[in-house]
Amino acid sequence: MALPQDISPVNSELMDLLIKTNDMDWIPMEADPERGFMKVLWTGPETGAWAALFRWYKGYVAPPHKHLSPAHVYVLSGKLQVRDGVLEAGDYVYERNGMIHGATTALEDTDYLFICNGPVLFFDDDNFTSYLGWEELERIQEEHEKQKAA
Repeated sequence: MALPQDISPVNSELMDLLIKTNDMDWIPMEADPERGFMKVLWTGPETGAWAALFRWYKGYVAPPHKHLSPAHVYVLSGKLQVRDGVLEAGDYVYERNGMIHGATTALEDTDYLFICNGPVLFFDDDNFTSYLGWEELERIQEEHEKQKAA
C-alpha cells in the first residue's frame, strides 16, 4: 500500500551521523587541563543543541553555573558530587532550563555523556567567567585540530 503523501527527504544529503568515539582525542579542558577532558560529539547550529563526552579525573571541579537551556546527563562511570547529591554510574539526570548550581566535583575518575539544548553560563561570586555553547565547542574542536596538525 502506498503512503498517502511523499515523506522522502527534500535534502538527499540527509543521513544519520555516526561518531566513532574511540577514534577521537580527549581534548583538555581549559579550566583544568590535567584533570578535565572532553570529546565534542555533535553541535547543532540550527538549534544550539550539542552533545559531548566528558572525562573528569578525581578532584576536577566545574565552577558554579547556570543552564540557559535544559540538559541531559548520563554517568557512564565514576561519581560526581552535584548540589547535595552524588551521581553514580548508571544515573541519569534531567536539568531544567534555568537550573543554577554550585561547583560540581568528580569524587572518582568519571566519564559522562552530556546532551544540552543550548549554552551553559559559568560564574564566580562577582562575575560571569565563561560561556559554553555550540559555537564555543566548535572553536575548541578547531583549535585542537590545528594544534594536532602543527
